[in-house]
Amino acid sequence: MQKHLSVPIVKNLQPAEKPYEVVDDELKGFLARVQPSGVVTFYLSYRNQAGLKSRYRIGRHPGITVPAARKAAEKIAGKVIQGEDPHNQKKLERAKTVKAKKETLGGFIENQYKKWALTHQKRGNETIILLESNFKHLYSTRMSKVTAWDIQKWRSDKTKSGLAPSTINRRVATLKAVINKAVEWDVIESNPLQKVKPLKVDKKSRVRYLSVDEEARLREALKGREEDIRLGRESGNDWRNKRGYVELSAIEAAYADHLQPMVLLSLNTGMRRGEVFNLKWQDVDFGKRQLTVEGTTSKSGQTRHISLNSEVWQVLKAWSEQKDGEYVFVSPVSGYRFDNIKTSWSLLRDRAGLSDFRFHDLRHTFASKLVMAGINLYTIKELMGHSTIQMTERYAHLAPAHRASAVEALVSKIT
Repeated sequence: MQKHLSVPIVKNLQPAEKPYEVVDDELKGFLARVQPSGVVTFYLSYRNQAGLKSRYRIGRHPGITVPAARKAAEKIAGKVIQGEDPHNQKKLERAKTVKAKKETLGGFIENQYKKWALTHQKRGNETIILLESNFKHLYSTRMSKVTAWDIQKWRSDKTKSGLAPSTINRRVATLKAVINKAVEWDVIESNPLQKVKPLKVDKKSRVRYLSVDEEARLREALKGREEDIRLGRESGNDWRNKRGYVELSAIEAAYADHLQPMVLLSLNTGMRRGEVFNLKWQDVDFGKRQLTVEGTTSKSGQTRHISLNSEVWQVLKAWSEQKDGEYVFVSPVSGYRFDNIKTSWSLLRDRAGLSDFRFHDLRHTFASKLVMAGINLYTIKELMGHSTIQMTERYAHLAPAHRASAVEALVSKIT
């Protein structure tokens, strides 16, 4: 259909069962396409320099008026005469915009990195949350334009807020790793943060571990807690019996619940909390008196084997007789592996009178006791699952006998 596309003509165009077009009788290629829904869209149809037919979408009516659409069509037609291909140029500009969006920190994380992290990282979701909570202000910035000053300013703010240098370093390292992936995947050419150095950290700072007295208090608190749980069950059953309710079964097993076996396991093996949560019965070999921490659940990603001393062997043996299933420790609430023990641990710690002591410090206690017993650092490194000996050396100061004998050698030389 060919008509002069004017305001009255376009206003009176009626939808049909199928889409149809009205071609302007004055400006070559200028047309209006009418959809069955009644939507009218303006286009300019033309042939480029190669003779290929193309079509440029001008806009939808009434968002763009008829006179404005005609004026835009005339401008586009002029570009065609000059040898340009407006439709192809529009595609290139759109692709450029999309590419630029992906090159922003936020665009790259959302469109590419997030899916990879959730698939290939054990804590991928935590990584995405960490990035957003710390570097959201940089999400609209192209990664190639993120500067060392941006990071310096962020570090200064976090330092003032009391965040530890080691924590700041880990978060910056996470950001650098993201941008390294962008380089690896050819999104950008280089990492502008490559030369950003970490803050200096005292790698031999004080390690929190249990003294002999504190460990004794912790063990007593564990026993007292167990006794309270058993007495609580007996008291509860007396209450039920007097009121005619069904009594709960008496606690006759070695342990009233999971906490004591968990604590003694970590205290005797140095296992991390997450490793304890992820431990499966198939990883415990009572015959060889050994357990295996699988690389898939280890922080270092490396599998390691830990020998079981007599105490922890007996603990796990007794626990295995009252608990079955896939995981060694199963939450009575969810019926699956634990994801935290904050409440029970906090109450136990208070009961033992231990201030500033985390579950992770049981691991420090394990390593510290080995050092003070004269075990060499390389053996401790393997037991702890440290990736480098430098991580183990933070406990070296707990072996004062070696330093004392070294300086005493000076006296013997003089003598």
